[in-house]
Amino acid sequence: MIDPRRLAVLRALAEHGTVRAAAETLFLTPSAVSQQLTSLEHEAGEELLVRSGRRVRLTAAGELLAEHAKNVLAELERAEASMAACAAGTVGRVEVASFASAITRVLAPAITTLRGSAPGITVLVRDAEAHNSLLMLLSGETDIAVSMEYSATARGEEPRLTRYPLYTEPFDAVLPPRHPLCSHETVGVEELSAEDWIVPLPDNPCREVVQSRCADAGFAPNITHTSDDFHAVVALVAAGTGVALVPRGAVPAEHGAQVRPLSDRAPTRRVFAAVRHGREQHPLLRSVLDALLENAQPI
Repeated sequence: MIDPRRLAVLRALAEHGTVRAAAETLFLTPSAVSQQLTSLEHEAGEELLVRSGRRVRLTAAGELLAEHAKNVLAELERAEASMAACAAGTVGRVEVASFASAITRVLAPAITTLRGSAPGITVLVRDAEAHNSLLMLLSGETDIAVSMEYSATARGEEPRLTRYPLYTEPFDAVLPPRHPLCSHETVGVEELSAEDWIVPLPDNPCREVVQSRCADAGFAPNITHTSDDFHAVVALVAAGTGVALVPRGAVPAEHGAQVRPLSDRAPTRRVFAAVRHGREQHPLLRSVLDALLENAQPI
């Protein structure tokens, strides 16, 4: 293996012509330069210098290696510059796992912010349900997770993670366009006890929120349709197939249904960004976290 430090000595000799001039450039003694060149010859397995008294000149092999030295050392300098930029948090790649509505609400705007403030940072987005994004983070599959917890199903914080609150949003009642309760400014969950319901799939924590809130109101919802896509849930409500409780920020802009706040004890979901404990001050992650926090507007 050729030592790149000795390649720097060879390059200096090729550029300046004498051992003494090379030594002055490198802040070494002439004897140290000569020793480095002798060692380089052993490493290369070729004679690199022709010595004549105090003068030396490069052999054909020496000239060839000196040309390679320029390219190798330039690449090393680029690598050092890139590592310094990465350490400063200005260049690098960060993977973020997030559920869909948070991508729209906070992650995409954060990427726009970073394009202006830190254009060297590349954010790779992975769409993942909130309860899966934390598993991906803990397993090292992603650098940052944007996830959530529900007021009705909170189970305490994971000690292996550091969390940064982004925003909190309530669940609203979503009603078919001509539902009798559309004339009300607010809706009580108990008023929906006789309705058909559209809810997420059984492994989705949001389903637990709906069932828990209905149980508090004294009934179990009659579930007729299921989907983890809130756009689909709202579309089914707009088609008149039932009612739903949907986080406010997940309701699409054009939906055709009627949305009303709950009159009492509306469940909420708290959206947060998370990193593995100990990585909070990594410069690249810090830049992305700051952009997320900057773009996290209250609902």
